Amino acid sequence: MKIFLDTANIESIKHWNNTGILDGVTTNPTLLKKEGGDVKNMIQEICKVMSHGDVSVEVTETEKDKVYKQAKEIASIANNVIVKIPCHKDYYAVIKKLVEEGIQLNITLVFTLLQSLFMCKLGVKYISPFIGRLDDIDSPGTELIDKLRIMVDEYNFTKTHILAASIRHVKHFHEVLMAGADVATVPVAVLEKSVQHPLTDIGIEKFMEDWKKLGVKQFP
Repeated sequence: MKIFLDTANIESIKHWNNTGILDGVTTNPTLLKKEGGDVKNMIQEICKVMSHGDVSVEVTETEKDKVYKQAKEIASIANNVIVKIPCHKDYYAVIKKLVEEGIQLNITLVFTLLQSLFMCKLGVKYISPFIGRLDDIDSPGTELIDKLRIMVDEYNFTKTHILAASIRHVKHFHEVLMAGADVATVPVAVLEKSVQHPLTDIGIEKFMEDWKKLGVKQFP
């Protein structure tokens, strides 16, 4: 499973990219607003740091013609930009046209199996089911990932990848991994918790204590 970082903070992206576990980045208008500054420059810098992976950037227009035009402009920012478009019925024809023109898309705000089916039929690169927001309305979000995995495999939708989004905590991260998501996009705070375990820390301390007791001055 690929791991994307859900942030627009360049220092966090650089830090986690240096660990070797990152495969991409997802941004949205809220994350970009949080960082401030020139948005295009920010995206270009993120794309440069993550040159080996995909960087999702969301459209901000709402009218169909303007969504199409903006999507083309966003895609031209860098070769590894993936354009995010909401999964709304008004944009289906726009999505179809963009896919036919070779624009790579991440369809966001996906909440149902049927929405996902429609996007797979259009041939988008990513569908982003928001599991945390489903949980918020008492609908089990991870169950959607289970169903998507079955659908994508059963009907051989090889062009489209399942990108689990709205991951709120480490438990979500575990669940989408076990459900077979192709990608998990994870906030910095969740990733930070995911790489820690108290037994690892305790084990290191114990080994170092025993090593000191050996009295070895130089090794090897």
